[in-house]
Amino acid sequence: MKKLLLLLVVVFAVNNTIKSQSYFGYTFDNYSGIHGLTLNPANVVDSPFKTDINIISGSLFAGSDYLGVNIQDIIKSEGGFDFDLDAQKSAKNDNNFFLNMDVLLPSFMFNLSKKSSLGITTRLRAFLNVHNINGQLYESLADEFDDTEDFEFNLKDFKGTVHVFGEIGLTYGRILMNNEKHLLKGGFTLKYLQGAGGAFFNAPSITGFYDASANTLTTSGNLNYGLSSEEFDSEDIDITRIITAGFGADIGFVYQWNDKNKNKTDDSTIKRYTKYKLKIGASITDIGSINYKEGKKTTYDLNNTIDVDDFDDENNDKSFEEILDDNYSSVTTLGSNRIKLPTALNLLIDYNITGKLFTSFASSMSLSNTATTNSIINTVTIAPRLEISWLSIYSPISFRQYGDVAWGAGLRLGPLTVGSGSVLTNLLSSNSKSADIYFGLKIPIYRKFDKKVV
Repeated sequence: MKKLLLLLVVVFAVNNTIKSQSYFGYTFDNYSGIHGLTLNPANVVDSPFKTDINIISGSLFAGSDYLGVNIQDIIKSEGGFDFDLDAQKSAKNDNNFFLNMDVLLPSFMFNLSKKSSLGITTRLRAFLNVHNINGQLYESLADEFDDTEDFEFNLKDFKGTVHVFGEIGLTYGRILMNNEKHLLKGGFTLKYLQGAGGAFFNAPSITGFYDASANTLTTSGNLNYGLSSEEFDSEDIDITRIITAGFGADIGFVYQWNDKNKNKTDDSTIKRYTKYKLKIGASITDIGSINYKEGKKTTYDLNNTIDVDDFDDENNDKSFEEILDDNYSSVTTLGSNRIKLPTALNLLIDYNITGKLFTSFASSMSLSNTATTNSIINTVTIAPRLEISWLSIYSPISFRQYGDVAWGAGLRLGPLTVGSGSVLTNLLSSNSKSADIYFGLKIPIYRKFDKKVV
């Protein structure tokens, strides 16, 4: 399979080890602290914390609309589950694969004054997207064309990107307005990006026909294939080797409405955070890109008929590029390859039902749609939760792009957070197409407060 498209190997490996956007449900919590900055930088100010220190946190989200699994079958198999044979496959002409890994390294936030706060974050992130791959072609590549039937395919806007990078973020937030019933705060994050490398491919149109009797593949169209550097290998990414740097930014605002005239307090009183009946937040995250100046881009003319034995690992050990170079004419240029960040629009409506009970309505929508960019999976989430200072319990239900519905659960208990936006669905469904899991360990230092006011 790696002989046709290098990036698809990564995708297939992800789905063969599918364990699990980031921190589903947790970032809506008023006590999410430093994690809330990843959703909206305005969350840094008017928080319940004097200081919030993240030690280590991680989130992994992966899936596709091609491969579905029954988690119960995996559990019962005791390690004997075979994804090739046991997984349910939904082959279409435009299947999609995706991966989002987010590791929050040592980070912290603190208050500068009653109206402003500062946060510093360090993160390691990896994204993979493959869009509009023909499912039957994908399966034939995975099986090295062990197929007895002819088939044809027509790919439109076929593209994919894999990108690994680190970031150091500086967040500033400030209360912009505060009266008896209304509070408005804003924030921004400036990011210094460190690119570890990436690869991308795209093709406006590729048509093809597999002749089973002749064991040949006839294709037509053009394929653009780019690398962050000539030596980049997506199967052996070295996250400690920084190739180049870049810059990015997040910006966000939060409006809160309180129906009980409790926003304004005496200056001598410090509240944990301003109570509200309704909170509305909006942010744009991951604005920016990384420009790999020593990149490589090759355009292949796919108008040819080739022997599919070239894709058989047992017959040869040719690399992906060697097979393309042996069978198709190409033009290679050296120069800058710019990979854009997965820019997204995030909206949040958080309603205080009563006392410690809340429910959130949130959406994250991708604003990235170019050939050399990663993108998040468009998601709408409803997340009820019980929230107090040292404990939160929440159960998000997400409607995800490509038709997947996910139901999960999460727990924040003091310094420890664990959860998944899809664990309940995966346990109950016989055909799960996405999975995610996250954890976090931090040191929360709460603000002092006056119980009469709070």
